[in-house]
Amino acid sequence: MTPWIDTHCHLDGFEFAPDRDAVRAGAREAGVGLCVIPAVAVDNFAAVQALARRWGDGYGLGIHPMCVPDAHERDLQLLEQALEAEQDDPHLVAVGEIGLDFFVPGLDTPAMREKQEFFLREQLKLARRFDLPVLLHSRRSVDAVLKLLRQVTPPGGIAHAFVGSRQQADAFIGLGCKLGFGGAMTFERATRLRALATELPLDSIVMETDSPDIAPHWLYVTAEERAAGRPQARNTPAEIPRIGQVLADLRAEAVDLVREQTSRNALQVLPRLQALLAPALGGA
Repeated sequence: MTPWIDTHCHLDGFEFAPDRDAVRAGAREAGVGLCVIPAVAVDNFAAVQALARRWGDGYGLGIHPMCVPDAHERDLQLLEQALEAEQDDPHLVAVGEIGLDFFVPGLDTPAMREKQEFFLREQLKLARRFDLPVLLHSRRSVDAVLKLLRQVTPPGGIAHAFVGSRQQADAFIGLGCKLGFGGAMTFERATRLRALATELPLDSIVMETDSPDIAPHWLYVTAEERAAGRPQARNTPAEIPRIGQVLADLRAEAVDLVREQTSRNALQVLPRLQALLAPALGGA
């Protein structure tokens, strides 16, 4: 039986400092056999590597668009050196998290858009050079990301936290990408996203949490509740089976089918995960 795979979770985050190993153990207990932990900046490369190796998971190396304002071209050189040094590490499965973010205030100025696009283009080149798929961030920037992907096409990737149109989804699929679905899909008000989750071919979808962020509706804390002192809930990879059940219900398909197919999709688009699967099953 193929386990659930969380293709995007930031388990190196400070939110997990008190109980990081227990969180990963809880996810494994829930049936999540593999996680992929993306880096966001040069200074957390070592952390994601150490966690992935300790737990038998995969990791990605890259510079997140929200970290681009503080990044320098030297960081791209350090990324290149790290990919060179770790190219034989079976736990290195992708370049990421990389992409564009035109949502965060300050990141949508012409100068910052240009800098983000430069960093994305250079990282796509590195992904192609080292034959690695990419973990793509595309908040309010899907068309711009697609444009760069067409110019420098890596060997596949995942459009993380996808919320675009059907046309944009088809464009990603045509470029060899899968689409990441997670907690946002569990909200009834997310009608367009839920329609996509229902209509897209199941072989185009992978599961993700983006832990500790993008909590599913059962963990979500409203602005009013936060104002009243209730802390924001922490999302974890252990939520993947329940999120997968939502996807299965939307599609009127068996949850076991959804688990098997979405995990096969993850193994296809992140082929280095395959070598980690047998040890993960042995330890489950």
